[in-house]
Amino acid sequence: MPANQDLFLIDASVYVFRAYFSISPELEDNDGNPTNAVYGFTGFLLSLLEQLQPTHMAVAFDESLETSFRNDIYPDYKANREPAPLELKRQFAHCRSIAEALGVDCFSDDQYEADDIIGTLAHRHRQRGLTPHILSSDKDLAQLIQGKETLWDYSRQQRLDSDGIEKKFGVRPDQIADFLALTGDSVDNIPGVPGVGPKSASVLLKHFGSLDQVLERSEEIAFLSVRGARSLAKKIADNSDAARLSRRLTGIELEVPLPEPEPELAWTTPDAATLNELFDFLNFGRLLRQRVDKLAAG
Repeated sequence: MPANQDLFLIDASVYVFRAYFSISPELEDNDGNPTNAVYGFTGFLLSLLEQLQPTHMAVAFDESLETSFRNDIYPDYKANREPAPLELKRQFAHCRSIAEALGVDCFSDDQYEADDIIGTLAHRHRQRGLTPHILSSDKDLAQLIQGKETLWDYSRQQRLDSDGIEKKFGVRPDQIADFLALTGDSVDNIPGVPGVGPKSASVLLKHFGSLDQVLERSEEIAFLSVRGARSLAKKIADNSDAARLSRRLTGIELEVPLPEPEPELAWTTPDAATLNELFDFLNFGRLLRQRVDKLAAG
């Protein structure tokens, strides 16, 4: 495998959800079920393939939208989220079928989240000479970025390399999981340390380097040149168990079991015949078919 080739890793849920909430639910398949999320995701993926003509790409799906191994650690993990509507859950399978027919390898797992699959693929294929770029708006994934690899919010056209991540969050990518363990994450219902915000977390991690050192040397916090240092020291000391628990939730796994033999993630020519059958059932029109035909023709 040639070195320095780019690998694009897509966090599917971000773009499926975004399409579901932004496109009219009046679009229906032959059974009368909504297809708005599938239509939007298909358009997104086609635009990406047309723009990039990638050598390597993969899509990671959340197999379960409510549970993962993190719920075994902390039952309230993501418990604040409303369950995905049935009409959306049904569309995820179609999104995967279309991605596979477009020649893109797809992955999911019943215990690990898409973040963990992306982390594992990035870790393994970085070692094989590829440069990962992660398409997502999820800040958790910032912890995976190294050097000039990027976290790419495609819809907002915002790409952050490791320097950009440090500028945005005030900590290095390798400190993001510790940062989130201190601040908590309301989106995922991760508690963190009550009263510790992004600025305080950034100051602590810049001074101590890691969450472990923050907790082990918490008595030193009161003497930092930061406003409310004594109060901050007490918050850390009183909530060390919550911080450690949160850190178990914020870290992305890098050893998710993958299918054997593991795909090389090379993008292949779209299967136009299969896509046309899917489009027939989904009642997708001529425009998407023309784009597929052009992509398949190279």
